[in-house]
Amino acid sequence: MTELFDVLGEHDWRVAATATGLLAEFNDAGVLTSSDIHVATRLGALGGEHDERVLLAVALAVRAVRRGSVCLDLAGVRAIAPDLGWPDEWPLEQSPLVSAGVLRWELDLLYLDRYHRLETQVHDDLAARLALAPPPTDEARLTRALLRVRAGHFSAEQEAAVAAAVRRRTTILTGGPGTGKTTTVARLLSLLADQAGRRLSIALAAPTGKAATRLQEAVTTELDTVARTWPEVADLVGRPIGLTLHRLLGWRPDNATRFRHDRSNRLKYDVVVVDESSMVELTMMGRLLEALRPDSRLVLVGDPRQLTSVGAGAVLSDLVAGYDGRADSPVAALTENFRSEEDIKALAAALRDGDADEVLAVLRTPSDQVSFVEAADADAIEQVLKPDSLAAARAIRRAALDEDPERALAELDRYRLLCAHREGPSGVRRWNHLVERWLAEDPDVDPYGPWGGQWYVGRPLLVTSNDYALDVYNGETGVVVRRGDRSRAFVGGSERLKEFAPGRLDAVETMHAMTIHKSQGSQADRVTVLLPDEGSRLLTRELFYTAVTRARRHVRVVGTEAAVRAAVETHAQRATGLRRRLAGAETAG
Repeated sequence: MTELFDVLGEHDWRVAATATGLLAEFNDAGVLTSSDIHVATRLGALGGEHDERVLLAVALAVRAVRRGSVCLDLAGVRAIAPDLGWPDEWPLEQSPLVSAGVLRWELDLLYLDRYHRLETQVHDDLAARLALAPPPTDEARLTRALLRVRAGHFSAEQEAAVAAAVRRRTTILTGGPGTGKTTTVARLLSLLADQAGRRLSIALAAPTGKAATRLQEAVTTELDTVARTWPEVADLVGRPIGLTLHRLLGWRPDNATRFRHDRSNRLKYDVVVVDESSMVELTMMGRLLEALRPDSRLVLVGDPRQLTSVGAGAVLSDLVAGYDGRADSPVAALTENFRSEEDIKALAAALRDGDADEVLAVLRTPSDQVSFVEAADADAIEQVLKPDSLAAARAIRRAALDEDPERALAELDRYRLLCAHREGPSGVRRWNHLVERWLAEDPDVDPYGPWGGQWYVGRPLLVTSNDYALDVYNGETGVVVRRGDRSRAFVGGSERLKEFAPGRLDAVETMHAMTIHKSQGSQADRVTVLLPDEGSRLLTRELFYTAVTRARRHVRVVGTEAAVRAAVETHAQRATGLRRRLAGAETAG
């Protein structure tokens, strides 16, 4: 596994033709790209910095952010390429860039100013929330209400988490799949409304449209369970709507990183629940915290062992680690797993522990829930994946031809092929193309007929960016469905099915296969995980764990033992200072 790139030739866009000295050496070695070098040299020219060691540090900091870190840890940077001529010292304290505040050198970490301000803002806003007086709690009323929300599966661990959350303004609820996070959230909302004695304004939010829809559906189902023994709760809580974080904060067409809601225009909600918080990058967490009313409740829900955000930061895992051991910690961890799929649970547990031998043992033990196909040859893998992928595509197409969008979307969630990469032999693009080719080879399918073409009936869709004009959001899924003599695109949302002329949808891609990153916030009955070769830099324990935990009933892993071991033994690490800031913070009274 490597963090470097191979230079493909003199015209490779990653090669900086004008680089000299250390910058050129590290560029030629595949450590720095031309964009890293351009930012460093431009900042150096503007700030009067000419020391090539400092410029190298700046370029490495840009690289770190590009790869998901918030800052650069110079203490461990030699591990990237040990054989290069690394400087013996980094004269940062004397740099005019540090004096001017363009760079920040703090906690033995090097920050670009923007990310230092974001990290300190997130820390300070969280500290301010914890320093507030706790919300008033009617303990007798809480005791009575706890007895009323025990309908269904509600463990002592979940009850303790809910009771603690009622007494806090900020709660971080963590747990793996099947630990009942949504069950706990639904009970918490019931108790908070009961404490208030009125219907609260509640927002259910998530980073993607699919995750927001799933959260709303799950909370609604659990609230219905509570209402069987506590009918009044239906009126107290209502039916909260699932929103993407972008939609919650109010998208602005003039600014990609700012929203309508901020410190001068706070969110109206009494309670804000954010699911899949591991996907929330540092910038978005900062915007959320500054938009919350000080007296509002914030509930962050997620699994810190899943993949971190696409953007910079590892906020959820930083919060869990940073608050560990603090008396005022707002973290409530759920550990008891209620799912019946014991073998999937065992596989997830082995991945969490980082035990490659145990992971392989679980994979190789005959089971109705877990299977492992050891294959490396492209043709062999194709033969393994074809039957299930083609059967799933046919089932979606039958429902779409029957003019049944609900059934088509349900079929879409029965089976999912997950890939680490977008491109290459194990990438999403190739497998989407193969499934479409197999469909076109069906004798009863006319790819050039009225239901063929680009927007063929049965084409599964994945929305890849927010479109506020159409009210469709990143991560939502859809299907092209026959409607009379026309084809229509149906996209599943949190409130309703949305119908469009296919040509109106711009930011969508075919979803016979999807990346593991895109799968976060969704689940399927059966999941096939196609591992890349062991040299892939994307292959990490977090990636593997995220893929495995998308399965409700069965997960099949296709790849080699070497790829499995590489994934389990590679722990994704991002350089941040947030957990250290939290761990070193003064304990609030």
